[in-house]
Amino acid sequence: MDMTVALASRHERNREMERGKYIPLFETKEAKGRVFYRLFAVTVFLGICCIWAYRISKMPRKGEDGRWVWIGLLGAELWFSLYWVITQAVRWKSVFRCTFKDRLSQRYKNELPEVDIFVCTANFKIEPPIMVVNTVLSVMAYDYLPEKLSVYLSDDGGSDLTFYALLEASKFAKHWIPYCKKFNVEPRSPAAYFASKSNLDHSHHNEVWVDIKKLYEEMEDRIEIATKLGRIPEEERFKHRGFSQWDSYSSQLDHDTILQILIDGKDPNAKDIDGCALPGLVYLAREKRPQHPHHFKAGAMNALIRVSSKISNGPIILNLDCDMYSNNSLSIQDALCFFMDKEKSHDIAFVQYPQHFGNLTKNDIYSNSLRVGFNVEFHGLDGYEGPLYIGTGCFHRRDALCGRKFTKDCKFEWKKDDDHKTPKSILELEEETKPLASYTYEENTQWGKEMGLRYGCPVEDVITGLSIQCRGWKSVYFNPERKAFIGIAPTTLPQTLVQQRRWAEGDFQILFCKYSPLWYAHGKISLGLQFGYCLYCLWAPISLPVLYYAIIPSFYLLKGISLFPQVSSPWFLPFAYVISTQYIYNLAEFLWSGGTILGWWYEQRMWLYKRTSSYFFAFIDTILKMVGFTDSTFVVTAKFIDEDVLKRYEKEIMEFGDSSPMLTILATLAMLNLFCFVGVVNKVIMNGSIFRLCKTMPLQTLLCSALVLINLPLYQGLFLRNDKGKLPSSLALKSFVVALLACTSFTLLC
Repeated sequence: MDMTVALASRHERNREMERGKYIPLFETKEAKGRVFYRLFAVTVFLGICCIWAYRISKMPRKGEDGRWVWIGLLGAELWFSLYWVITQAVRWKSVFRCTFKDRLSQRYKNELPEVDIFVCTANFKIEPPIMVVNTVLSVMAYDYLPEKLSVYLSDDGGSDLTFYALLEASKFAKHWIPYCKKFNVEPRSPAAYFASKSNLDHSHHNEVWVDIKKLYEEMEDRIEIATKLGRIPEEERFKHRGFSQWDSYSSQLDHDTILQILIDGKDPNAKDIDGCALPGLVYLAREKRPQHPHHFKAGAMNALIRVSSKISNGPIILNLDCDMYSNNSLSIQDALCFFMDKEKSHDIAFVQYPQHFGNLTKNDIYSNSLRVGFNVEFHGLDGYEGPLYIGTGCFHRRDALCGRKFTKDCKFEWKKDDDHKTPKSILELEEETKPLASYTYEENTQWGKEMGLRYGCPVEDVITGLSIQCRGWKSVYFNPERKAFIGIAPTTLPQTLVQQRRWAEGDFQILFCKYSPLWYAHGKISLGLQFGYCLYCLWAPISLPVLYYAIIPSFYLLKGISLFPQVSSPWFLPFAYVISTQYIYNLAEFLWSGGTILGWWYEQRMWLYKRTSSYFFAFIDTILKMVGFTDSTFVVTAKFIDEDVLKRYEKEIMEFGDSSPMLTILATLAMLNLFCFVGVVNKVIMNGSIFRLCKTMPLQTLLCSALVLINLPLYQGLFLRNDKGKLPSSLALKSFVVALLACTSFTLLC
């Protein structure tokens, strides 16, 4: 019965399309329970106001002991409150999107636009070539018209090893693409497919599966051997003219433009083994010179935009990091539903997908999934003018990315007229296009300012998205049930902290740059979206009140001085209500987003670690940069994984392994709170006053106990572990001495 109704409904829609009646390609639904959440948020805000009243009314008078400590607590709580208000913006009007791909194909059939896909890699030593080509193969195999698909690899490392890997992939693609489409393979990254459970059900095509797996393993072996040796087999160098372009190569930062069209998508002879057309495939290493700034990933993306405009000029661009393979062969159609709706698409500039990671542990020990961010906060941003551009997994409208302003009379023609163009040979096209990737091309132009990705900030993606939205465009956040892209998350604590430090530093710099959401975006985007940007821009300064709360209350607990109301005081109620409801709601939100209870506990630990190390150093770095002491750098997260590290990671054993300044501050804070806790326990044992302690200083006791409990892995890494992932002995000694001296000095001076 349901099937009959569905078919009837589909036939009715087809008739309506034929009659020219408007039928939407996507739908937007408001989140359920908005009213209840807003009422709940109001009660929390009233509790926060009561906490302010307590701090102000009970503040020691001028000249009395503890006044400055009290003022510090008031400042910290005001900052926490401000940040809490900002977080409400991304929970106030959440929306969810769904697409109708069947309507898209029925309406446009073979008249869909061309799509250019950009994959960016920077260094073959930390981004393995085999991983890069798996990402490339996954997008080449999209279930989309191959003659309208072009894939570009930007190799900012300019490595002949990466080029060799791509050349091998171009040969393997002739077998892999028809295999994927014939047997409806998912995912379409060969490595992910052969490692997944989905490849186990191949009984109906066992012989073909064996053959394709053998071809992949042979390709993988050739690439891996070349990577380990650090050179290309001599016989291979003579087989393809492209390797000759490395004859004048000096270094990663000093070389000419290297451009190779490995597969010409317009060539009628470019066929797979089944005789079907292949998508275009292009390798680019833009020209670099040591004395000239190259602007990291933003510069690479802008070179790709220009080069692709000459070769394929697809009106839609998808950009991906090299570790973010396609997990859904229909993602292009989903994105096009947002770009090609007749009534609702005219102002949409980009469609942002969430990041997902395939190597997370069950409970996500380092909280790399950003679960609440992608399942809650980005849906909230989508309720305004749309989400941030996060640098990967994003479909762009080319003209919006190139600086076009949105106006109400904007009209778009997706169909290109190439009939009048004279076909050119690959060599001619390469030579004509190379100057677009030269280091001098952008001089005295608007590239990096008003065109392409913006320069001058470590998070070039965020300011680019903001500038697009400030030109009148909107964006869309789409989080489908089947994950569109899957990447690789850091597997050690230092890697995670370094990555978070770079993000926090870049976001904080946005506040003071030309593209600040506070003044540049004022009046151009909604207040709610401004708050949404500030949510991330204020990561770095939030470290200061967190550090204050992680140190001062524990010190005063050791001294026996109360900084919070007693249980018997009416003022205790607002503290208890705000703290308990926020943690309960936070847990519920995390579980709703697909997390586990233990995963939530790990999330709380990483919340503390990021704010007391990554965000704090990001704050310091930004201040130093503003006064001219340091320059911005771009750090690429390593994708190679040591076998021993991987084993500990899979067991959810925290990996430390070095004595960086960030780990030093974490270890020192952990030891400081442990000394305070031990000192208080000792007093309780000596005096037998545990009930009085819980009655007079319950919140300080709870806070210090929680800080000790949350740092258990750190104590194990300092004193109990013998593996290579433990903290170095020198760091253990240093943190022990510093924390002991701090506690002793405070006790003697106060």
